[in-house]
Amino acid sequence: MADAVRVDSWLWAVRVYKTRSAATTACRAGHVRVNGEKAKAAQQVRVGDELRVRIAGFDRILAVRQLLTKRVGAPQAALAAEDRTPVREPVAKLAVRDRGAGRPTKRERRDIERLRGRDDR
Repeated sequence: MADAVRVDSWLWAVRVYKTRSAATTACRAGHVRVNGEKAKAAQQVRVGDELRVRIAGFDRILAVRQLLTKRVGAPQAALAAEDRTPVREPVAKLAVRDRGAGRPTKRERRDIERLRGRDDR
């Protein structure tokens, strides 16, 4: 077994990205960092390396526990990568009305006030 694999191949194999080309594109865009440095798609990763992957505006921190070159089942993929991402605190919902929706009804206004934390009750 090899002592290193390509970063895009590993990210695809552990199911971080749906396709290998999506993993390659993320590397080209600078969304993947290996040990703090921006990674090209062909960069080699080894067991113990830390990867920061930006997905949907948030960083996931993954540690390489096992090297994979082929895509495997979800239980095996979970063993190959250790997720070190800190828990995010929940984001409060914003009361947003569609443009042109008209004036809010009394009930809608109360719901909006409740969401904004200005509940009188």
